[in-house]
Amino acid sequence: MRGGAKVAIEAHRHEGVFIARGKEDALVTKNMVPGDSVYGEKRISVEGEKEGEKIEYRVWNPFRSKLAASVLAGVDNIHIKPGCKVLYLGAASGTSVSHVSDIVGPTGAVYAVEFSHRSGRDLVNMAKKRPNIIPIIEDARHPQKYRMLVPMVDVVFADVAQPDQARIVGINAQYFLKNSGNFVISIKASCIDSTAPPEAVFAREVKKLQEQVLKPKEQVTLEPYERDHAMVVGVYRPPPKKK
Repeated sequence: MRGGAKVAIEAHRHEGVFIARGKEDALVTKNMVPGDSVYGEKRISVEGEKEGEKIEYRVWNPFRSKLAASVLAGVDNIHIKPGCKVLYLGAASGTSVSHVSDIVGPTGAVYAVEFSHRSGRDLVNMAKKRPNIIPIIEDARHPQKYRMLVPMVDVVFADVAQPDQARIVGINAQYFLKNSGNFVISIKASCIDSTAPPEAVFAREVKKLQEQVLKPKEQVTLEPYERDHAMVVGVYRPPPKKK
């Protein structure tokens, strides 16, 4: 997919995310490692402002990334932007993580936690080319095991698809999320309770998040990209200190 005159890049309202306007519009992120694709995604090269300068963007596929799906589903704020520090729980082999790396850019950082050693190998290899990704092969249920590696962060993003994911996000928030920092959690209804209607599962999960001092502000469903998934976004505030 070559750019030039046929493709125009526009800034999306989410800072660090762009839209490629062409024959077909596509959600894109600015490639931090020009010339390199992470999972075979299309790359678009356009002329920069300086003569001979090329800027490369990577197509962000909403069918491969729940975060991209939430952007296209109209989520109000993902809170992930240039210069941001993100704790990413459930990094898998790094497909979505690579786009978060593009968004936060060289002044930001992505602390990517993945439990599976097999996926973790791909994640570690991808991170070799992207110095703003810190891969952590650990279980997100035990944040004390990686507390020496992760500073306070601006955002916790979670795609762990576990029945106790609200508790996992809560415990990681207590360790690493700044006061008034934000959380973004992908909820897969069938992972939590395959017998209940998805809406009922989402409502129960929101209640569990509230019990973890996490205040959900927004919820979007990820149809048509993911069935029975919702993205919940909110703010973290620990209880006021007792006098």
